[in-house]
Amino acid sequence: MTTQSAEDLRAKKCVPCEGGVPRLTESEVDAQLRQLSGWTVVHQGERIRKEWIVKNFVSAMRFFNAVTDVAEAEGHHPDLHLVGYRNVAIEIWTHAIGGLSENDFILAAKIDELPIDLKPAPAPR
Repeated sequence: MTTQSAEDLRAKKCVPCEGGVPRLTESEVDAQLRQLSGWTVVHQGERIRKEWIVKNFVSAMRFFNAVTDVAEAEGHHPDLHLVGYRNVAIEIWTHAIGGLSENDFILAAKIDELPIDLKPAPAPR
């Protein structure tokens, strides 16, 4: 896979995958991650993950609902995690190949464009 900008990825649509697609190599994943903000590789290189701390529980649910709409439109579904009512995390991978494909980065780039009500930073002392 050729490294693509976040803008290029957002312009694409996820392609249905039932297997048979090669996983991205470690170097392809690393290069693509440099085009996205805050995403990291987890689970021995099989998934990408991003975490946020949102303002409150309602903000978390609002964000997850927006992610749901994007995921349904793309036909590619991430794992959504909410811990402690405001700690939000998303993990993405292509289940059919047990690793990462272009679809995962397309979805990540689209998630990054969604509005999210983050917890305000503490005031400096």
